[in-house]
Amino acid sequence: MLKNLFDILLGRHLSNEEEQEHRIGPLEGIPVLGLDALGSSAYGPEAAATLLLPLGIAGTKFVLPVVLCLIVLLLIVYFSYRQTISAYPEGGGSYTVARENLGPVAGLIAGAALMLDYVLVVAVGISAGVGALISAIPSLQSHTLALCLVTLTLISGINLRGVKESGFAFIVPTYVFVFSTLGVLVWGVFQTILAGGHPVALVNRAISPMPTLETASLWLLVRSFASGCTAMTGVEAISNGVKLFREPTVKNAKRSLGIIIGILALLLLGIAYLAQAYGISATNPGEPGYESLVSQLVAAIVGRGSVYYVTIASVIAVLLLSANTGLADFPRICQILANDNYLPHILAERGRRLVFSAGIISITILSAILLIFFDGVTDRLIPLFAIGALLAFTMSQTGMVAHWLKNMGQKDRKNKPYFSIAANALGAVGTGVALLAVMISKFTEGGWFTLVCIPTILTLFYAVKRHYDHIARQLHCIDPLNYDHMRSPVVIVAIRNWNRMTRKALRFAMNITPEIYGVYVDSGRGTVQIDADWEKYVTAPAHQWGYHPPRLIKLKSPYRQLNKTIMDLITQLEKDHPNRQVAVLIPRFVEQKWYHYILHNHRSVLFTAALRLRADPRVIIISVPWYLQ
Repeated sequence: MLKNLFDILLGRHLSNEEEQEHRIGPLEGIPVLGLDALGSSAYGPEAAATLLLPLGIAGTKFVLPVVLCLIVLLLIVYFSYRQTISAYPEGGGSYTVARENLGPVAGLIAGAALMLDYVLVVAVGISAGVGALISAIPSLQSHTLALCLVTLTLISGINLRGVKESGFAFIVPTYVFVFSTLGVLVWGVFQTILAGGHPVALVNRAISPMPTLETASLWLLVRSFASGCTAMTGVEAISNGVKLFREPTVKNAKRSLGIIIGILALLLLGIAYLAQAYGISATNPGEPGYESLVSQLVAAIVGRGSVYYVTIASVIAVLLLSANTGLADFPRICQILANDNYLPHILAERGRRLVFSAGIISITILSAILLIFFDGVTDRLIPLFAIGALLAFTMSQTGMVAHWLKNMGQKDRKNKPYFSIAANALGAVGTGVALLAVMISKFTEGGWFTLVCIPTILTLFYAVKRHYDHIARQLHCIDPLNYDHMRSPVVIVAIRNWNRMTRKALRFAMNITPEIYGVYVDSGRGTVQIDADWEKYVTAPAHQWGYHPPRLIKLKSPYRQLNKTIMDLITQLEKDHPNRQVAVLIPRFVEQKWYHYILHNHRSVLFTAALRLRADPRVIIISVPWYLQ
């Protein structure tokens, strides 16, 4: 029954041989790995425009220059990441590049930044989508957190079904968003050209606030640029997930990256240009009369008819689904870190659908905690997850410069990678300057949160690494198998009465050693029956078959401390047999129905736990199960 339920919810188990069939192409790569980047076009320009509100309507003329700077940086990053995909087709992105070229510490910083970025991508993306939905249907406001958690659960469930399934599930809303939004923007540009650069809005825009500043200072423009850098998030996702693509892997990954960057650049440019042409400014989030920049712009261009509602619905859908980028890439970063012993090894194991299920579940839980903590409203975190992305960009591009310089001597003299070095160096400088601007301008607004989180994550990495190194040192062995002084162990079989479990355990013990002790602890019920049964069912048949019979040891426990009583016996046997191990056989039954376990006292489980806590290297614990029909 439970198996059928999992098959319905998650799909059947996939074999390793089926992995190639479930890889994705460039078109599926956009909904799987590009939704965060595309969705950021809905709030990136608005975040930049919001910082220009003190200028009033005059602030609209600065949005386009700020966005043009973002597009230049975006193109620099694009060419840089093309080099990264070619050089590191196995994936891993910033972590792999920084680790191999700048050292383990730099790699871990990049890995921590990416992990933090992806958690924020999921929480903020869903929160922004739900926020957009509530702005369209205000009656849902009291259900904000519930809507966020339900959306998170649904997207996580789709990801647990496999990469290919998530691509197909999200492909329709993704392309509806792309074609509807680009279509509206193209029509807006056409109307602007016809109107000589001064189009008439079909729906009156929101009233611009009265200016509180007369001129735009350099610092204000820097802060606006820093806020707009949220449009850069998600660009690194392709380089982290190269192995998700079918053959030719590198070519398909580059195609998908090119399509995503191209669409994003067009969206950013169109929104910024038309916002200036129509004189549309941002409104203060959270205040009465708030309306998103995209909503104002679409209404001004096409009115509030069917095209408006289809476009805004697709924007909301993409914002909600932008969490998929984090859910797709976070598990892959965790898998690589786990393989390097910096995270628990379970994160490197593939689940039933060939995805890293533990990583998906982990980011789901972390994002849910963040959503609950902020009650589903994480708008204040929107500018912050650009810090993690830009830090990862900078580490990756710096690492790529080191990669090309390190390998120049191995290249043919006529094919020096000068273009690659220049592209990655430009990317490192560009993203580094942007990172510095974001950190300075956003430090008091929560940028310090990143500076606290990344060292905390690094501490976790090193703690996990120390644990695995400690285990490796303890288990390391270069000595051959020693056949000297081979002695069979002393075996103890814990019994309560004569039954089939006891018989099975004793038969197994007879295959190990002739020196067997059946241990019965009398806690006040008497031992008459066990004496008779032992003589009848154990001792007599042993003599009949010519075996040395197991010995029955009866112990009294007036205070019903069964575990302590047997532990004392084990200690005594270790003293009596200093050169031999003591094996403890614990019979236990296994129920077919999970709810039957509440009917039993689980004494065998508690006894096993007590033996393990004793941590005695000479004691071997053997569980002998009896499966109930």
